[in-house]
Amino acid sequence: MGEVRSYRGSCHCGKVAYEATADLSSVMECNCSICGRKGALMAFVPAESFRLLSGEGATTDYQFGKKAIHHRFCPTCGIHAYAEGQRAGKPMFMLNVRCLDGVDPWALSVNRVDGKSR
Repeated sequence: MGEVRSYRGSCHCGKVAYEATADLSSVMECNCSICGRKGALMAFVPAESFRLLSGEGATTDYQFGKKAIHHRFCPTCGIHAYAEGQRAGKPMFMLNVRCLDGVDPWALSVNRVDGKSR
């Protein structure tokens, strides 16, 4: 387990912004049909570690397949800043680490997941 700290994230235009407390010692990259296209690096946090600062009701929600995950993106700039769903029956958020201020995604340890084969 790495260092848990607070981060601020947003879409490109800033219409959608959030704060989250997360451990970025290992982030996930998935090659499923949506993740492979949007190129997100993901960190998962429980709902109590996420706070939406702006964009409440302003995001566009995309769901597919089992419709278990709400992929949220800004309707103005199109950036997928976060997603929400459940993990082990508890509400969770997926942060797009590439949207976090002051984080160098190339310096992170990336766990690659073969979501395409699931």
